[in-house]
Amino acid sequence: MTIQPKRATIYFDPDLHYALKIKSAETNHSISDLVNSAVKLLLVEELDDLKAFEDRADEPSYPFEEVLKKLKTNGKI
Repeated sequence: MTIQPKRATIYFDPDLHYALKIKSAETNHSISDLVNSAVKLLLVEELDDLKAFEDRADEPSYPFEEVLKKLKTNGKI
């Protein structure tokens, strides 16, 4: 049983659409293939980010204001 792709309407900025058309012609991949690949890469990055947050969940957290004060006290800013 093959999974059928789902159809969606996406509105691109005209310059982005032009760039996609050129990339599509140069690589012999459809715009749909290019967008699917880009979305997959983005989702993988999100998974990596979530894993990093999970790995660091037990690390102490500091208020931003405290970090800024410490940087100023140490002459870093």
